[in-house]
Amino acid sequence: MIHFKILVLAALLALSVQFARSQEQAEDPRTKDLPVYKKVDGLSGSLNSIGSDTLNNMMTYWGESFTKMYPNVKVSVEGKGSATAPPALIEGTAQMGPMSRAMKEDEISSFEKKMGFKPSKIPVALDSLAVFVNKDCPLKSLSLQEVDAIFSKSRLRENEIDITSWDQLGLSSEYSKQKISLYGRNSASGTYGYFKEVALKKGDFKDTVKEQPGSAAVVRSITEDKMAIGYSGIGYLTSGVRALPLSSKKGGEAFEANYENVVSLKYPLSRKLYIYYSKNPDKALGKLEKEFLKFVLSREGQDIAIKDGYLPLTKGDVEKALKQLED
Repeated sequence: MIHFKILVLAALLALSVQFARSQEQAEDPRTKDLPVYKKVDGLSGSLNSIGSDTLNNMMTYWGESFTKMYPNVKVSVEGKGSATAPPALIEGTAQMGPMSRAMKEDEISSFEKKMGFKPSKIPVALDSLAVFVNKDCPLKSLSLQEVDAIFSKSRLRENEIDITSWDQLGLSSEYSKQKISLYGRNSASGTYGYFKEVALKKGDFKDTVKEQPGSAAVVRSITEDKMAIGYSGIGYLTSGVRALPLSSKKGGEAFEANYENVVSLKYPLSRKLYIYYSKNPDKALGKLEKEFLKFVLSREGQDIAIKDGYLPLTKGDVEKALKQLED
């Protein structure tokens, strides 16, 4: 009987060790050095988020995890585009303004005119703005010059050729002479603004770009259209599309839209995603807002960003942002 108990205990010990090892292996090495969130007592209230469609799912997941810890907190999320964040913060209809781009000068001026101080922001995740093609498309990569010639009628990257068909990109067979279908976001989107400013060097989009109300709609359209090219945040990647490696110059090395290439800025459409908020410099940030942002910056919060298809902040980014919240 004693021998049997020893065997059972040994088996349980082995299982616990195996479980612990599996947990360690499950830890993402990119977030293992980030701080674990520490729950506080007595947190309650309502938190409203209005802004980026790119961050919409991530904000929802953060909100769900946060309210599980704090049942007396309600988090509401609305994502119709980054351009909706500044007015919501100014009007006080939201405490959180997620944006996939930095605020423009006129947006900051409008905020400051009403509030008497500038808006605050922290980075909450890293993103690679991806150029997607259908999963069956054989195109290997693109340069930013080619991206500009495909999407822009201004062609400010000094590309003399207006690219409209797949054979101009070297594809043959069923793609030969076929027109490229273009999909993108609407002008309320921060992704639209970032792509226009960085990829197109502030040039104008072609009139043939089919503007979609959300990133999911862009990806869905490309999934259904084998002749399509479109753009959105990498977090909307699905099995129906591929993110093309991109090079800064034609003939240059093309880089995948992965964590290492985003952190090193080798991927040419790397960006940070932000949450803007209102904080009077003479007053402390509200406890509810502060704890939510601390959770977003924590290991748990950044693991959620990874699960949503985005990339975690570096330890340095997190430390700087947490210090800002304490000021």
